[in-house]
Amino acid sequence: HVQLVESGGGTVQAGGSLKLSCVASGRTFSSFAMAWFRQAPGKGREFVARITGAGSSTDYSDSVKGRFTISRDNAKNTVYLQVNSLRPEDTAVYYCAASSTYTIMRTTRGIDYWGKGTLVTVSS
Repeated sequence: HVQLVESGGGTVQAGGSLKLSCVASGRTFSSFAMAWFRQAPGKGREFVARITGAGSSTDYSDSVKGRFTISRDNAKNTVYLQVNSLRPEDTAVYYCAASSTYTIMRTTRGIDYWGKGTLVTVSS
């Protein structure tokens, strides 16, 4: 079992930046691919970014490509999401996710474990 705890959310003005972190429990962190999803008020949970267990490959949704960067530090059991050039439409609860199968992580069905989320609010 893996527990995921996110932090780093907050309120920023449009154009601002934040760095989200997610710390995972357990000794097998590097065996999991990790991802970030988000859920805006009244909308479904959507894929944002994913990274392989070794950190050698990443993937982003079109809406965040070029603005967000996912990374991981396996020695610290932590995955990060650097979010830059924030827009009001980026306002959402951001969830950390873990999966044993990177190739199916773009959908919620491909996720084995979820964090409880951290709220990002972008004001215009």
